[in-house]
Amino acid sequence: MLAAVSPGAMAYAGTFHGEYTVSYFGLTVVKASFDSRYDGDSYTVDGRVAAAGLARLFDDTTGTLRATGRVTGQRVVPQSFRADYTSGKKASMLDIRFSGGSVTSTKVLPPPKPRPEDWVAIDLSDLKGVLDPTATTIVPAADLDSVCSRTVRIYDGEMRANLTLSLAAKGEIAVPGYKGPTVTCRMQFEPVSGYRKGRKGLQYLRTKSRILVTFAPLGQTGVYAPIRATVGTEIGTLTVNARRFETTQ
Repeated sequence: MLAAVSPGAMAYAGTFHGEYTVSYFGLTVVKASFDSRYDGDSYTVDGRVAAAGLARLFDDTTGTLRATGRVTGQRVVPQSFRADYTSGKKASMLDIRFSGGSVTSTKVLPPPKPRPEDWVAIDLSDLKGVLDPTATTIVPAADLDSVCSRTVRIYDGEMRANLTLSLAAKGEIAVPGYKGPTVTCRMQFEPVSGYRKGRKGLQYLRTKSRILVTFAPLGQTGVYAPIRATVGTEIGTLTVNARRFETTQ
């Protein structure tokens, strides 16, 4: 999920609200909402995620997240990312801290299991100039035409991957809270480290999956946020749709 901030947004203050559903074959499996705040060059994003529909019969997961950082010129510099979630009676936590765009600490509870021999270990150099899962949704760009021409280095607490974006289409969309222009990026996924060799799911994402993400502007900030996404997987297409996308202040 990606967004964009232009240099002119640096002095802008505003808050925004988005509500999303994630579905397989038309059946909603996850509901999520995000509130973002921009104040000068700083941002804070708070999110809530919960299993929905039939998915709750198999995995009643709920969670919250908070991400903070700064936008400096054409760079996003994350400061912290924390996710807390429960699945049934099992509680889990992920906390990532940054300094100067590089990871300084990662805490995961419960601790990861011992890695197998075919594990591609993360090198310290892999953790420089990276973005957390929420910071990847803040991509500096001057306009719609500039959103897709970039490669994003993402770290999710376990895996390091590169997401290479290219322009797929421009259009318009109407959802509660927003009606206007959009840009759709095609995304190429490439794992770098922090994964097990030979995983079929990752291989499919890397070589066969068709990933498209559509962005729309957040008010007058110059920020472009995801409003729709589709991801091809081995068992079908996952679809993310915004149910609400609006400026709240």
